[in-house]
Amino acid sequence: MNRKVLLVGAAVVLPMIALLVVSLGRDPHKVQSPLIGKPAPTFALRPAGGEEVIDLASLRGTPVVINFWATWCVPCYQEHGVLTESAQRMQPGVRFLGIVYDDEESKALQFLQQYGSAYPSLMDNLGKTAISYGVYGVPETFFLDASGTIVSKHEGPLTPDSLAENIAKASGPPAFPGKG
Repeated sequence: MNRKVLLVGAAVVLPMIALLVVSLGRDPHKVQSPLIGKPAPTFALRPAGGEEVIDLASLRGTPVVINFWATWCVPCYQEHGVLTESAQRMQPGVRFLGIVYDDEESKALQFLQQYGSAYPSLMDNLGKTAISYGVYGVPETFFLDASGTIVSKHEGPLTPDSLAENIAKASGPPAFPGKG
């Protein structure tokens, strides 16, 4: 065998094998979104069953929770009660928005009628909003501070604790009069 070919082959293959070995233990869901710390992509979408468009920019001044969900998503059923209860308790101090991901409006309306809703679920019919947020599966939830900056992202179903932890990041440190 030609020694030069063997060396070139080793130079190409060995780094690839090393990268594979190093990456084997990593969870791709733990990769931080490149949107963290950046202004949230804007959108203006119509709610399921409604006509009046909701513009994200109109919610500036308040922390916002944006949850991408679908009726075919089992974990979305698991977290729906957590989101609904929290929205009922926290709005208007924290605004909640659902964005229906790759689903039919009639199915979304049926889901919301059956399981209840405390915030608008917006139709992303062409998927442009999901693409701009880098959504690759549901549920995915983004937390925006009052200035419209994405401060955190949660993948998978939210629990009361994970929701509270992320809302605290979006709301900033608590204000203590007379301190600081």
